[in-house]
Order: sequence, then structure tokens, then C-alpha cells
Amino acid sequence: MNSTVEISDIEEAARRIDGVAIQTPLVELPLDARVPVCAKCENLQVVGAFKIRGAFNFIAQLAEEKRRHGVVTYSSGNHAQAVALAARLVGVPAVVVMPTTASRIKVEGAQALGAEVIFEGTTSADRRVRAEAEASVRSLQIVPPFDHPWIIAGQGTVGLEILRDCPDVARVFVPIGGGGLISGIAVALKQRRPDVLVIGVEPKGAAKMQASLDCGRPVSLEHVSSIADGLLPVRPGDLNFDYTRRLVDEVITVSDEAIARAVLWLFQRAKLVVEASGAATLAAVLDNEERWCRVGGGPTVVVLSGGNISLDTLVAMNDKASGYPQEPGTESEGTGRY
Repeated sequence: MNSTVEISDIEEAARRIDGVAIQTPLVELPLDARVPVCAKCENLQVVGAFKIRGAFNFIAQLAEEKRRHGVVTYSSGNHAQAVALAARLVGVPAVVVMPTTASRIKVEGAQALGAEVIFEGTTSADRRVRAEAEASVRSLQIVPPFDHPWIIAGQGTVGLEILRDCPDVARVFVPIGGGGLISGIAVALKQRRPDVLVIGVEPKGAAKMQASLDCGRPVSLEHVSSIADGLLPVRPGDLNFDYTRRLVDEVITVSDEAIARAVLWLFQRAKLVVEASGAATLAAVLDNEERWCRVGGGPTVVVLSGGNISLDTLVAMNDKASGYPQEPGTESEGTGRY
């Protein structure tokens, strides 16, 4: 298997996932901006997040002997739900290893899709070790959450859709967890429109990609903490780091307070339900409106990567405007939730 992802791989992935993932809308946001700011609404995607793109692209390419016993993955929620759905669609069992601190809405989502849920530890390392053990004992195929060319190609279909719906796009903001989404989008954009700026966004409490770029290699953070539970891996994927280093123009960080304000802004002003991880991109724009909303050139696109947020969390954010709470268990030493 070639570890290089080309635009042709993303185009093939788009054909493969057609009829499974939906082509989500691009919606202009009601901002007082010199150029349009549009949201790529992956919060409206099947199972509420972009993850179905990569998960189905991966599982659909597995040979029958590889997947006949079932698949297993490790995730804090959105990838778990995507793997559960993709496995059900191809008719194989799915096992998902989730942290003991996983949010209830994501656990119940995976279970409703027929996955067997196993709880293990609080860190991504804990979950990966358990998933590898289950794979060995039960002859299951591991579906990685982000560091694989088939996953990257699937996520890159978001980039193709942005170019189709907004051919004059000037800049695209993408949230960074493990780096699969920004890798795929960057490949799609830079190979079709190398002038488009690709800007990654991380929580300040989990800026593993920026730390890795500063060191010139992937590094693991000793501690991560953020309300954006889908952006908390402690380390970027190796492939994802390489694509980010070569193709991404800038990586910026945002505070939890800014993310929470963006979640509420989207709900109140745009009538969009978006989880904290998905709202990080808009947080970056709202945090520096002078830079991003007053610039010239073509439209800005912010990728809203997911919408799996509980009503309780949304209400709590609204009630505590200056001290936004976290999803249960999202702050933990060494937590790498994805």
C-alpha cells in the first residue's frame, strides 16, 4: 500500500462513499465581513461528523478475509460512531474502545449503531493498546482513527466539495485532532488550487501539532485539556504531521472560552448545533475578526467538523458565560481523546 495520498485517491474515495456520506452544505454565516465567511457543515453529516468519510473508505477497501471477523477501533466518540455505521453497512461486527470518561451522547450513539463498546483508561495510548489486544485475540481488523492514507483520502473529500461549491475560496480553516482531516483537505486543495490558504486550528490546551512543528517531528504532549474532546490526541499521526508540515500554511490556537463563544454564536445566530471541536474554526475567525473578516480576496470557509453535543452541555455553556464547563471527563492527565 502506498502511503502517499494523491488527488486521484481522494476522487476515488468520493466515488466509494457516494450514497453513504452526504455532500454537506456550504452556508454563509451572518457576519459583518468584507468577504463571505461560509461554514462547511459536517455537523450535518451522517452520525454527526466528518468521520464517516474516512471510516467507510477504509472498511470498504478491506479484503473479505481481512474483515470477515469484524473490525475494531479506538476513539472518544465520533470515529467510533462512524466505524460502527460503516461496519454495519458492509455487514461485519464492530468493536470500539472508548475512554472511561467518554461523553454519554457518543457512547450511546455507537451502541445504537450496533457496536460493542469497551471502556479502557483515559488516554489514547490506553485505548490503542486495548484495541490491539482485542484485534490479536479475536482476529479483528483495526481501523485507525487518522494516521492512514485511506482515512486521509476519505477525509479529503471535504476539500473536493468545498472547491465544487466555492470555486473562488481564498482560505479554509480546519480543526486539528490527530490531523487526518486537515491532511486530506490540504492535499485536495493544494493539488487543485495551490493558492488557497489552509489554516489549522487547535485548542490551546492540546496544541500537539504546533508543538510538533516547532520541534520538526511528531511529539507527544504530557497533558491535554480542552472542552473540544475530539481535538485531544496527545500526538499527531506521522503521515498527518508530514502533510501538515508541507502543505498547511499556518496553525493557530484558540482558548476554550473562544470555542464556547463560537458554539453559542453558531446556535444563536446561525441556527447550527455544533460541538466544541467543530466550532474551533469559527472561534479562530471571531478571535481575530480584523485579520480574517476584513481581508480582501475570495471567501473564507470554516469547517464545522461535528455536531455531537448534548443539550445539557449546550445549556451549561449558555448559563456560564465566563466559566464554560467541559464535557464530563475531558480534563485528564495525558488524555488523548479522539
